[in-house]
Amino acid sequence: MPHTRGVRMSAWAVPGIPEIVSGDDLVEVIAAAVIADSGDTQSGGLEDGDILTVTSKIVSKAEGRAVQAADREQAITDETVRVVASREHPNGVTRIVENRLGLVMAAAGVDSSNTPDGIVLLLPLDPDETARHLCAGLRERFGVNVGVVITDTVGRPWRRGQADIAIGAAGIRVLDDLRGTVDASGRPLAVSVTAVADELAAATDLVKGKAGGFPVAIVRGLAHYVAELEAPGARSLVRVGADDMFRLGTKEAWLAGFDEAHDDTDLKED
Repeated sequence: MPHTRGVRMSAWAVPGIPEIVSGDDLVEVIAAAVIADSGDTQSGGLEDGDILTVTSKIVSKAEGRAVQAADREQAITDETVRVVASREHPNGVTRIVENRLGLVMAAAGVDSSNTPDGIVLLLPLDPDETARHLCAGLRERFGVNVGVVITDTVGRPWRRGQADIAIGAAGIRVLDDLRGTVDASGRPLAVSVTAVADELAAATDLVKGKAGGFPVAIVRGLAHYVAELEAPGARSLVRVGADDMFRLGTKEAWLAGFDEAHDDTDLKED
């Protein structure tokens, strides 16, 4: 599908989402807030082609993914598949790890922000599956085709500050593959693949904010990215295997190379 130029989009946070507790039905909670915000009980406030972004925190809360803060380090270990980098600092140790979802994140995504005192939250069990559940439920509830992105905040290599990315998605094209098309000057595009889901996550974080109590946002004007419910989810955005050029931090990669070279020298001497 050719890239659409000159698109006008709007994004806004949905007010009225209550504090989420384990067992809450997020489809009904979100639907009620959207209807109340629009003031339109007939159409419900969602239009065909709308995309909703949902902060992973409320998904984790609904799934009961809370542990005691005293168990945070063990929780990080339990969620970790491999350590990418580890650094000591005056406040302790920061571990950058690949977690069980394939995401490379500080502390495996275990977080204490926007949680009750003494509690930390683990990431949702299966964000793509949750996104499909939410998307299917909202489509049925409102009778329109919408997309859903579940977001979380991450740091970025080589860049200061954090940004939101998609960790779950359903009903949208998470990637817009522009290879084979041409740019505005007619030159062929050979490598351009837009991370649509991540850009939606980052854009709507600007309207949700980190501390305002707005965990859900709506994007309107990008209906060309809405897709079938079973379109590939956010897991397909993760680089794996040979595609991952930075599997280790610099220090860890150097040590691994040193150890490997040392082992080879020992074998030659034997």
